[in-house]
Amino acid sequence: MQHHLILRVVTRFVLPFILLFALYVQFHGDFGPGGGFQAGVIFAAGMILYTLVFGLDNATRVVPPSALRVLMASGVLLYLAVGFATVLLGGNFLSYDTLAENAKDGQHYGILLVELGVGITVTSTMIAIFYVFVGRNLPSDDTRAGS
Repeated sequence: MQHHLILRVVTRFVLPFILLFALYVQFHGDFGPGGGFQAGVIFAAGMILYTLVFGLDNATRVVPPSALRVLMASGVLLYLAVGFATVLLGGNFLSYDTLAENAKDGQHYGILLVELGVGITVTSTMIAIFYVFVGRNLPSDDTRAGS
């Protein structure tokens, strides 16, 4: 793999801003446009950029596939936990009003937690799908030379 200095420097400069913007979209989603899905895609796009510039080996050291499996399950479990907590507190599934004494606070906590679960799941799933596509067996150099 050829090392492109300019791409590496620009990626190291831009990547923290991409990830910070993803966090902004994640935690601003209950007040305006955005939320877990959008933030998850932005965060995954940042990791995909990192993988494209620094290679799959470095990316799997930063975010190993085993961690992705745990994160995918954790996001879904967080979503389900909020839903079942509302049922146990006497409401319907995902009826956030029961999560706090004040209905407005309950709505805020519920949406925040559910969107966090969605964000974690979307991020880890998108990165895992990208790892699968990038990690496919590529043709060896001698088979490409013949074509």
